[in-house]
Parts: sequence; C-alpha cells; structure tokens
Amino acid sequence: MMNDKNLPAIEGPVCPLPLPHNDQIVMGHGSGGLMTYELIQKVFSPYLSNPILNAGNDFGILPPPNLPDCRLVVSTDSHIVTPLFFPGGDIGRLAICGTVNDISMSGAVSMALTAGFILEEGLEISLLHRVLASMQSAAQEAGISIVAGDTKVVSKGNGDKIFINTSGYGWVSSKMQINGANAQPGDAVIISGTLGDHGIAVLSARGELGIIVDQQSDVAPLNGLIQQLIHAVPEVHVLRDPTRGGLATTLNEIARQSKVSIWLEEERIPIRPVVRNACEILGFDPLYVANEGKVIIILPQQYAEDAIATLHKHQYGQDAAIIGKIASEEPGTVLLKTSFGSTRILDMMAGEMLPRIC
Repeated sequence: MMNDKNLPAIEGPVCPLPLPHNDQIVMGHGSGGLMTYELIQKVFSPYLSNPILNAGNDFGILPPPNLPDCRLVVSTDSHIVTPLFFPGGDIGRLAICGTVNDISMSGAVSMALTAGFILEEGLEISLLHRVLASMQSAAQEAGISIVAGDTKVVSKGNGDKIFINTSGYGWVSSKMQINGANAQPGDAVIISGTLGDHGIAVLSARGELGIIVDQQSDVAPLNGLIQQLIHAVPEVHVLRDPTRGGLATTLNEIARQSKVSIWLEEERIPIRPVVRNACEILGFDPLYVANEGKVIIILPQQYAEDAIATLHKHQYGQDAAIIGKIASEEPGTVLLKTSFGSTRILDMMAGEMLPRIC
C-alpha cells in the first residue's frame, strides 16, 4: 500500500452537486468552456479531489519516492465493458483495479493514476456519478490518488456511454527483477485464487446466452497482496494477472518469454463449482475465461509453501494454490495433466471468447 507521506488520500465522501438544467451529457460538456468547467467541478471533483488534482494544472507533480535506487514503472489501459455494472463490480472499479494491478506485477509500489473519460452524448449524469463513486472507493482501497485527468464528449451513436483510459505510475527498487522472462526450470507456479469469476459474472449480467449465474466478479486491487508477498518471500521471479485470455493464454505468454515449458495439474487449479458448471453449459474452458482479481506467481520451489501461507492471510489470496511447475523440455508450451491422467497442450486463445469484459 502507498505510504501516506507520498500522496494524500482522496477526500470524501462528498455529496455531489447537480448540474443545472441537465440530467444527461450533451455536446456542450465537451466544449472546453463553462459547461465543461461545471461538469468537472460538480461531478468529477467531489469524487476524485486531492491536492495535486485540485491545483488545476494540465499536469500533476508527484513527490519523490521513499525507495532508494528506484525506477519508475508506467502502465496504461483502456476500459470498455458491457454492461457497465455487473455483479461485484463496474467499469469504474475495473479501471482503477486493472491499472493498479498492472503496475503491481512488477513488484512496484503503486503511486498515482491519471484518468481520461470518453462520454457519449445522452449519458445520464446519475450513471456518471455511480461510476465515479466506484472509482473513488476502489482508489481509496488501493491507497492511490488520481492526479490528472481529461474528459471528452462524442456525439450520440459514436460511443457506448462511457470509455475510461487510465495510466498508472509506481516506483520499484532497482534490485527487484520481476518480469515474464524470469521463469526458471524447477520453479513452482501459483495462482492466488479461483479462476473465471469475472468472465462468468459479466456473461451472466449480459443476459444474452440464456443463463443466470449467481457469481460475483473478482475485480480487486492486488497491490496490498503483492507487497505482502514480496516482503515475506525473498525471491519472486514472475507476477502476471491473467485477464483477457485467462490463465492458459497468460501462461503461454510467460512460457514464450522465458523459453520454458509450464506443466499444470488440473486437479489443483481452483475453480468454483458455479463457474465450472456455467462453462460446461456454454462450452467454455474456464482456463481461458478472464479474471480481474487474480495473480500468477512463479518462484523457486523452496519458497512455494511460504508464499501460500502468506497469500492465505490476505482477503484476496484465501484460495491460493500451487498448480504446476516450470520445466526446460518443450520450451514455449503449456501442458495440462488432466484429472484422467492424460496430458494435453494448452494453446493461446485464438479469438475472443466473451467480448468487452475488461
């Protein structure tokens, strides 16, 4: 979590002020004039306010980190999802958590975000309030602030209510070398929790495939979990969040980066029964379904049990499990030992299983 000395916490909650004469976004809100000013002051500022953002500049100046010999870590992401609100989350929480998690996969301490909003003409102001309130809550949980932002409006029919682009910034010690090319033969492969929760939650909320599933999305900020892990375990080689394309696609990326093979044991992979059943009905493989609150951890085998013990102490790591190992033969491949004792290759997902979920 971010040290309070680095950046001030987001202020709130604040009762938002209504925009005069408007309950929807209109083209004038993107004009850069008075209507834009009122939108920022009366809708955005009550949720995202902090001293750096409140300075009113087109930039934010961040204080220096409290880490010696450190490097800057930067990531950016764009967020589109249908529907905007789904069980366990929404586009606002997704935008904050997704970018915080991307920064955290380097082992960095997340510091701040920027946010750009593309609003479609006709968007209900009340819906925008809900999205911003969710972003405020997620940012407070992650211990970060939004220090710069931008808003644009597109004419009706040229957007999909709201798109959000975020960029994240953090600092990591130069001594820490965590990346997808560092997996080594003999390493253990760990997943921090159950797979497919986000994809199935969104799928159910879309209501287009004839099923209703009582499943919450796993969307969550993982920076606290990861900082606990890297402080408890002396050596971590790879961290990666299995979002679009799920576990199988993400592990294929790591196998190719590190030029190793990854061997999984199907019976060890945690999947909720409701998710497994939904995937069977729909013909999906849960190993390819998106996640938004899980992390793959690859580290030396001798530290695996200590890592599991640490993860189990955190609310987002209670279902963590050792699911496989790294090997040198057949580099660039991911193989699954099935519950029947056979072995099959897990390729990268060729297309999009479920559109617009992150």
